[in-house]
Amino acid sequence: MRVLISGASGLIATELAKQLTDQGHEPIKLVRRIAKAPNEVQWNPDELFLPDDVIENVDAVVNLAGATTGRIPWTRKYKKEIVDSRINSTRTLVKAMAKATKRPAVFISGSASGFYGDRGAELLGESATKGTGFLSDLAANWEREAQKAPKDVRVVLVRTTMVMSRKLGALGRLLPLIKLGIGGALGSGKQFWAWITVVDEAAAIIHLINTESAFGPFNLTAPEPATCKQIVRALGKNLKRPTLLNVPGWALRLLLGEAATELLLTSQNMSAQKLLKTGFTFAHPDLKSAAAWVTAK
Repeated sequence: MRVLISGASGLIATELAKQLTDQGHEPIKLVRRIAKAPNEVQWNPDELFLPDDVIENVDAVVNLAGATTGRIPWTRKYKKEIVDSRINSTRTLVKAMAKATKRPAVFISGSASGFYGDRGAELLGESATKGTGFLSDLAANWEREAQKAPKDVRVVLVRTTMVMSRKLGALGRLLPLIKLGIGGALGSGKQFWAWITVVDEAAAIIHLINTESAFGPFNLTAPEPATCKQIVRALGKNLKRPTLLNVPGWALRLLLGEAATELLLTSQNMSAQKLLKTGFTFAHPDLKSAAAWVTAK
């Protein structure tokens, strides 16, 4: 397959391109700078620009573009960038597909666990209602834009959770603290953190490209639920470090504002059943195996 990828320099897209290449497929990377390699294509989503012939020559499109939500604080200006980067990228790809005479079979478009908002211990399948808050509105609008793709293109919306990696990512700030022995749970630690390793995230995207019966939203989350405290303790155990220094929720809100509430202290107990029913097999289905992989030297 030839697979067009937006957000190509990101953590997930980098792993996705690697796995596609390893399987004999050809990832085509969309870049904002001048293309420097044969598998790169320059685009400008801010101006809704994509070369006309690009969509005609790919079998699938994976849309992972978007400014990171991990850049804190969320100023009014940066929140607009977070929104615009996702909406404009998605709109550019949908517009190109609508114009194309030969369209890709499938459009995998990013979304996020933030769709559900703060839901406590409620088990969240894909049929669960939208929540409230900035990230919930962001995810819903992002999905709505993707669903404007032509009817003959299968649309899959991947609701991504906290992605665990050995490199920078969701654990980029927390893991170094745990390694120093000064890490701990955030807030009460009882909030559910839906999680998945980057290896499984990329593999699930490829699986959904290849599964013709898959459409609509899919939770990309590991089958085993875990709280913030359980995740921190599992990482600390593998690193042989204490994880006793909890950070109070009020302190996080004071330092990080709205982002602390929506990213770190919110609770989302997401179900992986829809993905499992398609026959997907996780490399790291439980917290024990994931923590061992993340902390391996």
